[in-house]
Amino acid sequence: MTETVYRNALFFDGLGTAPIEADVLIRDGVVAGIGRNLRVSDDAAEVPCDGLWLMPGLLDLHTHLDLEVELTPGLPEVVRHGTTTVLIGNCSIGITYGNQRREGEDPIVDCFARVENIPKTVLEKVASRCDWSSSKDYLSHLEAQPLGVNIAPLLPHSMVRIQVMGLHESVSRKPEKHELRQMNDLVEMAMSEGYIGLSTDALPFHFLANAPHKKNKIPTQYTEFSELKRLLSVVRKYGRVWQATPPKDDIVAAIRCFLLTSARLYGRALKTTVLAALDLRTNQSAYRLCLLLATILNGRLLKGAFNFQALSGSFRIWSDGAINPIADEIPELRALNELELDDREGRLRILKNPIWQKSFRRMWMAGKKGFSRARIMRLLRLEDIVVTRRLTDMRVVTSPLQSWVGETLEEPYQRLRRWQASGGKTGALNREEDEFFRTFPDPVEDDALFLIHLLCEWDTDLRWETVVANNDPDVVRKLLFHRYTLPGFNDSGAHLANIAFYDGNLRTLKIAQKEGLLRVAEAVRRMTSLPARFLGLDVGTLRLGARADLCVVDPAALARWNPEQTYHTMRRKELGCLEMINRPEGVVREVMLGGKCAWRDGAFSDDFGTVPYGRVLRATGRPA
Repeated sequence: MTETVYRNALFFDGLGTAPIEADVLIRDGVVAGIGRNLRVSDDAAEVPCDGLWLMPGLLDLHTHLDLEVELTPGLPEVVRHGTTTVLIGNCSIGITYGNQRREGEDPIVDCFARVENIPKTVLEKVASRCDWSSSKDYLSHLEAQPLGVNIAPLLPHSMVRIQVMGLHESVSRKPEKHELRQMNDLVEMAMSEGYIGLSTDALPFHFLANAPHKKNKIPTQYTEFSELKRLLSVVRKYGRVWQATPPKDDIVAAIRCFLLTSARLYGRALKTTVLAALDLRTNQSAYRLCLLLATILNGRLLKGAFNFQALSGSFRIWSDGAINPIADEIPELRALNELELDDREGRLRILKNPIWQKSFRRMWMAGKKGFSRARIMRLLRLEDIVVTRRLTDMRVVTSPLQSWVGETLEEPYQRLRRWQASGGKTGALNREEDEFFRTFPDPVEDDALFLIHLLCEWDTDLRWETVVANNDPDVVRKLLFHRYTLPGFNDSGAHLANIAFYDGNLRTLKIAQKEGLLRVAEAVRRMTSLPARFLGLDVGTLRLGARADLCVVDPAALARWNPEQTYHTMRRKELGCLEMINRPEGVVREVMLGGKCAWRDGAFSDDFGTVPYGRVLRATGRPA
């Protein structure tokens, strides 16, 4: 018998009830007691928790950790943030059927490299290890790993299509009747094996990464409504979940698809979670339309089971030259993104092409001057793209000119204009900048030409950051606590050098902390029992007899933490590449899974990553 008792913690049960001061006793991996002054055995380990919060381990709804778990199954970056359960297989892509390599195709690399901005070297390493070929064998493989957290897998639709049709065929023609039956059978099989649900994707800037398919979107995006409806009828039958992204440029198609959640129309509600309710800087109506749509779908008329996921912080991305997670949204930037990361000469040829330059300038300057519909939509914040196209929003992180670091690109642009207006006599900060200014065309007619010249000269040596959404804390708070949203969309394990959202759950706690303990209790519920119940998972609460997955949080450290100031880049040895991370030091004091302490006071347990702490979670329930 093993016992651990947490003394004098402020205890949150995960159900949203007001916290209480209590001892929590863990015996043989489960919660054995909750109360004051609990008696324990002489051999029990005692953990003083005066002034600390104890709560269920947190749940991350949207990750792409399918790949990372193959290289470092402990998922240490997840655990140190207090998360104990993650969903994988999101956005229609994953490794459910192994590497699916055949006839020279490499689907894992093709699907993940551009969609999730993961280096091909990492993807190739993972793909070479994926030697299974069925959804059942994948679960068995995961169960044999020394998991650091609980893993709940979705079935990725793009990989289902590839399994039946092959990669090339899945993006070049419609499936035949027998292929639709095979896809239906694969979904049926996966649901019977305990997969949480099915994931699809319809965002218009998710493209394949390898020739000859670089101009093709990922396979799920070639799905007709009849195929989607058929496969989701299996998911509905089992009471499982549909994870989706909307066709953002086609509201009619989005509504038609999301009506699939309706019990009124289809006999039983289809549990649906969608990315994402964001306050876009370019479009103030986007999140309002999301909330309105969710309200209608869940209303008495349609009786849906629908929610949007909400990001708990600013949507900050880092760009290496023109390469970033949303570059494929714009055709001119997409042309640069189609090339390999190390193909500087190829990008330079495009950048110097007069036809491309003309097209880029037209796109970049649209709505910035004169009187036009584009100008009105820009002024009203009702644009249909995510990129803000403002130099004031682009802050330099690294640059061949050290004096630019920390500045927005608008600042050197204005200095350049002054320098050129004075004939090179005034405006430059120093001799290095003066020399660089001499390389620009004179005059630089607009900021589009300024940016083109920077990309020609520096390419990916220029690294900059920008916030494309969630810049207003009041709106972020509203989105996080709306009745038809769930905290999510962290994208943990993806966009390794461009996004750092592993800390999303802790950001939600910090936002709630400012409004008092009852708000914290509600935040905990929204990251534990509420999504767990929605997904059909037996996690997320701390009650007598429950498995002891928990975390201990220091509220004083949480209050001191400024998440906008703790980003940094590091080389992850396990992954073999650079990654953006955001580690709030001292906030998460302890993490326990199944009664075993994985993380305490800034250090992992000695056997963490070599023995199992987490488990594979399977949905239960027979088909209706």
